[in-house]
Amino acid sequence: MDEASILTHLTRSLVLFMIWVLPPLLAALVAGLLVGIIQAATQLQDQTLPLTVKLLVVVAVLVLFSPVLSAPLIEQAQHIFTEFPSLTSRY
Repeated sequence: MDEASILTHLTRSLVLFMIWVLPPLLAALVAGLLVGIIQAATQLQDQTLPLTVKLLVVVAVLVLFSPVLSAPLIEQAQHIFTEFPSLTSRY
């Protein structure tokens, strides 16, 4: 296993991580912004409301998009497991 293959696997894994994290993060950002605007307009000062809404939105996004988001992750895992004997043959 040379440095190039390590960097390739690491780069691919980080890109997959960013793909997995970005949709829930953007959904939480939009939900927090909308709840913040509503709270500012109505002068509602409840601190648990934005956290509850963001939590529900993130869970909903993960439930709805988990098949789409998990497909590249499963492919990467299968790729690493099939290459594992060749990657570790020198050790």
